[in-house]
Amino acid sequence: MKLAVRLLMFLLVPAVLFALPWWTLVAAPTGGTGPLFWTGTALAVLGFLALPAGMFLGHGPAQSDPAVIVGDTLLGVLWVVLAWSVFGLLARGALAIAGVDGALAARIVATGVLTISAALIAWGVYEARRVPRVRTVDVALRGLDEQLDGLRVVVVTDTHFAALDRRGWSERVVEVVNAQRPDIACHAGDLADGSVEKRRAQVDPLAKVDAPLGRFYITGNHEYFGDAQGWIDHMAGLGWQPLHNEHRTLAHHGARLVIAGIDDPTGVGLPGHGPDLPAALAGADPELPVVLLAHQPKQITDSAAAGVALQISGHTHGGQIWPFHYLVRLDQPVVAGLSRHANHTQLYTSRGTGFWGPQLRVFAPSEITVLVLHPDRTAA
Repeated sequence: MKLAVRLLMFLLVPAVLFALPWWTLVAAPTGGTGPLFWTGTALAVLGFLALPAGMFLGHGPAQSDPAVIVGDTLLGVLWVVLAWSVFGLLARGALAIAGVDGALAARIVATGVLTISAALIAWGVYEARRVPRVRTVDVALRGLDEQLDGLRVVVVTDTHFAALDRRGWSERVVEVVNAQRPDIACHAGDLADGSVEKRRAQVDPLAKVDAPLGRFYITGNHEYFGDAQGWIDHMAGLGWQPLHNEHRTLAHHGARLVIAGIDDPTGVGLPGHGPDLPAALAGADPELPVVLLAHQPKQITDSAAAGVALQISGHTHGGQIWPFHYLVRLDQPVVAGLSRHANHTQLYTSRGTGFWGPQLRVFAPSEITVLVLHPDRTAA
């Protein structure tokens, strides 16, 4: 019975997602008859069957890369078309009020939805696959020594190396990172989807990142969907320092700064993992400002309580495909950018350097972030 219910839900969700686009693009403009109606309906049924099959075969036990590509691509395309089909309903209402014939209004709306969706999908693929733009943000930290003024922390996160081979993209990202002259380099989690054996070729270019004060890495939730410890060990082998609920004290020009990292909350299912901020800060000089890597923005509550100066997070992708950011906001306190919280704690949330699943980014561009640290001279 439980299996039957799960199967029903697995098929019901894509059916609901396909229903409105089918009505908007196929049924309404054709009047439910003719070659275009039957061709469009056949394509909708094919997509309805291919989406759950691709997601199950790709993300389930089989871990099929071709299935991942098919399922994820369909999911992204469907999300865009669904969102604009909703606007299409509003447009049909406006046309009806204006006295436009119903059949003509349906064709106008279908043409508009199809044109806008196709344009956004093409643009979204370009945005997802391009080397991210560099975003430079000045951050004033309480307690930062004047000798550390201008310290450059370069952040990449949510690279999600997966079924699509992006080794060349990875190499170009490293070139851009090094061009920013980082003092410190950070990867804030969700490194790859899949095992080290399958994804290491895409990850290995990160070994060439040059940051004299250190390269630091934490786990995101997606590492815990696979081999988290394997990725921790692999990144250590590439010369990065995994911060597994621990910290390092960095010295530069005679001044010091604490950089710490904690596990993603999903790590609690793996023995010895899960976020432990007290352990991460144990033994750290309480007089020094702390820069904390924590994958999810909502971890800011504990960070603020502990007096962390700056938390660096990813996870949200900035929503990745508009208007998904409204759903992200239900789970996370911040979707993107620099924000202030209790106890003078600041949070920087990156929109991410790569993408998860559908190779689309719509109104949520990726980024390589340069955080330039300064003493907060306004502090009392």
